[in-house]
Amino acid sequence: MEFVCQEGTEDSKKLVSCVEHIEPNQFNSKLKAKETALSNLTFDSKPENERSVKPKPVSKFHSKKAIVSSNKSKQPLSDDAVLPNFRRSITDLPPALISEILNCLDPKELGIVSCVSESLHRLASEHHVWKEFYCERWGLPIAPTPLDSGFSDEKSWKELYVEREFRSNTFMGRYSMDVMYGHAEAVRTVFLLASAKLIFTSGYDSVVRMWNMEEGLSIASSRPLGCTIRAVAADTKLLVAGGTDGFIHGWRAVEGLQHLFDLRGCQSQSTEFRVWEHEGPITSLALDLTRMYSGSWDMTVRVWDRFSMKCLTVLRHSDWVWGLAPHDTTVASTSGSDVYIWDSSSGTLITIIYSAHVGNTYSLARSHTGNYLFTGGEDGVIHMFEIARHCTGATVSQVSTWIPHSGPVQSLAFEFPWLVSASSDGKLSLIDVRKLLGTCKGKNISKTKHVDKNGVEPPQRMLHGYGSNLFSVDIGADRIVCAGEEGAVRIFNFTQALEIEKRTRDLRRIRLDNRMRRRKLQIEMNSKGGRTDRCSVAAKKNTVNGDRGSAWHNKRGVSSKLKA
Repeated sequence: MEFVCQEGTEDSKKLVSCVEHIEPNQFNSKLKAKETALSNLTFDSKPENERSVKPKPVSKFHSKKAIVSSNKSKQPLSDDAVLPNFRRSITDLPPALISEILNCLDPKELGIVSCVSESLHRLASEHHVWKEFYCERWGLPIAPTPLDSGFSDEKSWKELYVEREFRSNTFMGRYSMDVMYGHAEAVRTVFLLASAKLIFTSGYDSVVRMWNMEEGLSIASSRPLGCTIRAVAADTKLLVAGGTDGFIHGWRAVEGLQHLFDLRGCQSQSTEFRVWEHEGPITSLALDLTRMYSGSWDMTVRVWDRFSMKCLTVLRHSDWVWGLAPHDTTVASTSGSDVYIWDSSSGTLITIIYSAHVGNTYSLARSHTGNYLFTGGEDGVIHMFEIARHCTGATVSQVSTWIPHSGPVQSLAFEFPWLVSASSDGKLSLIDVRKLLGTCKGKNISKTKHVDKNGVEPPQRMLHGYGSNLFSVDIGADRIVCAGEEGAVRIFNFTQALEIEKRTRDLRRIRLDNRMRRRKLQIEMNSKGGRTDRCSVAAKKNTVNGDRGSAWHNKRGVSSKLKA
């Protein structure tokens, strides 16, 4: 490369010396001949080739430009030799390449890039990766998205992500608590349907109750179903409850009206049904778009078609099934002290986590991506596992451990980034797993922070003093719902903390705007003149001090004359 640049410099000197002896009026007449001659100019290292090329004379002003065009056509020069004053940036890259680069960043890094310039702000804010960030953590919004006919006043995916991330910080703030009474005996299960702002509960009194989350009032209740109800699950179109007699009782939403379940009405084949397959008490239920999952003490998990209510697959375990958590084509379940991971389509066992806890593994939760499992056991310990799928199976590794309770962990609920646990010691623990999770965009490379199995992490917050033997908990819509042996349903409402945080953020934004405004004004003043000019302007404006000074000097002069 150094040799090429030297040859180009020698040719440049030759051209300049040739141009010095030409008159300006020859330029226009022989422009075409000049371009033809320059196009044949070569920078070969052989001297005889250099002597054979005799470029037509050109003006001195255009000689450098001709050399550059000639070099570009025949042999490249270095960037410094061709364009010494040209600065390149990432915005000069093709849009597709910029999109791939931004796709490898996490949300924090993408936000930093958007602050560099207006063009990068536009590219980073409108990038499709924000949709992936949102769906990885919370799934698709219940309402249509802005890219599909509008959602939440046509907010972008970045705005939706920032708003949801902001709301997740409120669980460390103030809260108010509502207590709802209605059950005659202990409540074994609670389910929060955040999209409809409804709460479903049931327990030893065999009655399923539906509550208004905002008002804390009972909306409807079913007739007694004949046995203890240990599991409830619901979505926009279906509500199911599992009894200790081995049946699944369900209600379909009224046609054309989502979330409206006729619990009080008489039994009808169109809206109410009951299926019998299990041979023992049902302990857990879950729903997805096409299937229903049920776990029982008969040591099986059954996969159902939710439309025909026919059993598709039976997954057999070695002990009582306590909990389950489906995701896509896999379902995780707890049996005894072990954790099973199944392929729900084929019914094959993928992997087993043996002896996850000392004693039974009572509770199970799963992240929205399905890559992380949270287990709670009879020993009061909570474990976090990472699942890495591959062609031959899956690899499970322990990520972290918490021991927030002195009694068995009866229930777990997860909504990014908060893991909530309820225990027989009457306490709730809130654990922020944000620092433990992370994925590298564009690649299936995990950035999970693995810790020592013997290391114990403390929870971020404990809620206690509200009775003993909590059996169930759920989280969503800035609220935590729990219930237990006392028969009351408690709602921890964190919307007050959200409002306080919003006011704090607005005040912080106002202070920042004022600071930027003062800085801009100071820069403008500095650009107009130096310090002496500012001082002279300030002295001219401050006429009061000037008058006082002149008066003081006059009085001093008068007094000196009198003394003389």
